[in-house]
Amino acid sequence: MSLQNDVMQALKEAMKAKDQTALTALRAVKSAILLVQTESGASHDLSEEQEMKLLQKLVKQRKDSAAIYTEQSRPDLAEPELAEAEIISQFLPEALSEEEIEKVVVMTIDEIGADGMKDMGRVMGIVTKELAGQADGKTISNIVRQKLMN
Repeated sequence: MSLQNDVMQALKEAMKAKDQTALTALRAVKSAILLVQTESGASHDLSEEQEMKLLQKLVKQRKDSAAIYTEQSRPDLAEPELAEAEIISQFLPEALSEEEIEKVVVMTIDEIGADGMKDMGRVMGIVTKELAGQADGKTISNIVRQKLMN
């Protein structure tokens, strides 16, 4: 519930500052939270893990949209998407650097004795759970793939 309170506080501040980009992004977060809370069979309070997944999903959607707009030479549409992604990212924990992610990946590979691409799924599952909210899946996947091919 703390995420919802934080978002509401930020929403009030954005309204006072008349920041349309922040308002759009924060309203999207609020809407997504309400949708998850009202799903049939869902508990009213979101766990911290659910909150992180929700925020990561929203950030990823905006970054993907921005990438598509950039491919189509539409920077006028890509910029607001990236700005919204940045605003939503403020509610996520600090992202880890690639070096820090690499350390966790190497440690996990050594721990489970992974050798080759056949173990990628096992490594990805463990690392993704361990780094939930601190790294995106694409970065983790690239590092795991690189380490398992060596």
